[in-house]
Amino acid sequence: MAVGDALSIGEGELHLWLLPPPLSPRDVPIGELDALEKRRAAAYVAAENQRMYAAAHVGLRRVLAVYTGVEPRLLSIAGERYDGAGGRHGRPRVLGMPGAPEFSLSHSHGLAVVAVTEPRVGADVQRLPSEATAEAVLPALHPAERDELGQLSGDERTRAFGRLWTRKEAYLKGLGTGLGRGVHLDYLGEYGTGDRPAGWVVGNLPLCESHIAAVAVMGSGDRRVLIRSVPEALLYAHDAADRIATVEPGLHALLRDVAGEAGDGGARAA
Repeated sequence: MAVGDALSIGEGELHLWLLPPPLSPRDVPIGELDALEKRRAAAYVAAENQRMYAAAHVGLRRVLAVYTGVEPRLLSIAGERYDGAGGRHGRPRVLGMPGAPEFSLSHSHGLAVVAVTEPRVGADVQRLPSEATAEAVLPALHPAERDELGQLSGDERTRAFGRLWTRKEAYLKGLGTGLGRGVHLDYLGEYGTGDRPAGWVVGNLPLCESHIAAVAVMGSGDRRVLIRSVPEALLYAHDAADRIATVEPGLHALLRDVAGEAGDGGARAA
């Protein structure tokens, strides 16, 4: 049975959904996941990580049901590239539904985000990194990024690294390569924004104190970002897709196309 009226994406819009973790493992309807998702969830050693993976992917399916009108368990989600041997790799897409929106899922330490829009998109969310993490990763970055971070210190440097890293991961997810592409190859810094990869709008989004998020959208021009936070009671309800569709954006932001400009490459709350 199809869910209710599909939610549409306006021209120049990007929808960002914030999904909470379940309060109990029993809240996660893992029957909505496919066999590959179940295997990947089971591969995590810690039960908490298993639950977070499963919950994030159940949430993704329920959000996509809002746009496609198809029940979450019936959606076919797989990598965009067929390897010729029965497997699929690369950035995930909704298969068998021409016109289905593009999406990207990311989850980290109790928070999952789903970005949904018409063009190709990547999203990343990370818990605020430690100073030790920033220092360890610094040598692997693009030379200009290393120079920028080297001019900062303390908490300012750590936060700048967190913003940079989420932008970088969002872009690489949008490409479909993930971290298989060397992180030193592309400049995603905050100052030489005109040197960023052509054909993409990349920036951070306002979120919460504990986490940092970023999105990368193929194309050009500013994007209006509608951010919705889904209550736990709605996300895991039996009629979740219909109820999620009623959630109004709690925050509007503008993802600026800063190509050729100097700035922080981020979004502005509206």
